[in-house]
Amino acid sequence: MQPIIEVRDLSKTYASGTVALTDVTLDIHQGEILALLGPNGAGKTTFISITCGLVTPTGGTVRVGGHDVVRDYRAARSLIGLVPQEISVEMFETVINTVRFSRGLYGKAPDDAYLEGVLKSLALYDKRDAKLMELSGGMKRRVLIAKALSHGPKVLFLDEPTAGVDVNLRREMWGVVRRLREEGVTVILTTHYLEEAEEMADRVGVIDRGRLMLVRDKAELMHEFGRKRLTVELTEAMAALPADLAGDGVTLSADGMHVSYDYDARADRSGIARLLAGFAAEGIAVRDLSTEQSSLEDVFLRLVEEERA
Repeated sequence: MQPIIEVRDLSKTYASGTVALTDVTLDIHQGEILALLGPNGAGKTTFISITCGLVTPTGGTVRVGGHDVVRDYRAARSLIGLVPQEISVEMFETVINTVRFSRGLYGKAPDDAYLEGVLKSLALYDKRDAKLMELSGGMKRRVLIAKALSHGPKVLFLDEPTAGVDVNLRREMWGVVRRLREEGVTVILTTHYLEEAEEMADRVGVIDRGRLMLVRDKAELMHEFGRKRLTVELTEAMAALPADLAGDGVTLSADGMHVSYDYDARADRSGIARLLAGFAAEGIAVRDLSTEQSSLEDVFLRLVEEERA
């Protein structure tokens, strides 16, 4: 199946000399959720702006639904919805009129039944006649999503979609994004909430200093780069680790009651059996064991640090 978005050797250097993107190549498939991660200034917003036709690339190509975003701008842009970081709306207008206007900008015929369905999916239907100035920040951000969906796009870009939204609304919006994916909409999001990417994304792309470092299935990425930690709770506190137990990745807590061991879950031998045998040989009584997997935040930080080393 042909990707819904095809990016080839995409580069952007601004007039100031700032290099925002360098040779980015990427395929994005229909119906997936792709999270783009990167520090501030990494090039995420530039990538979105070029794909949405808001910025002209210096080199390379982007095709959306087979349409070149530069040569066939209107056809490409008609397939895209964009939810920007900034909340910029007409505060004295009503919710329904705002999304009607957005739909009209794309030359689409009026269709209140469709728009009301969009508002219902975003829990905005009861607010359809309310003025935007009367809405909370979270509700305003939902209106931005409704505007982006007003013309029935195949691709939705979410640039920091839950910035300034409380935890409950954030989780509700995650549900909205999942439903859009189920309807066949391709979702590309940038976020500083790595929990958000870990919760929603099918694939994760990492951008740093304008270069796309990798794009990988989330589970595969976690498996390949993630590490695990074994925490051993002791029955009695130790003043120091015995020499036979000390080693790479083994640390004793300040209170002497816990021993932590960081290990690579992919290794043929994790070293756990050796560590536990060491406890038995030293006559150290163990009360409990627990393990935890690296989070996507840990993986992301490790990747960026390795790239910059």
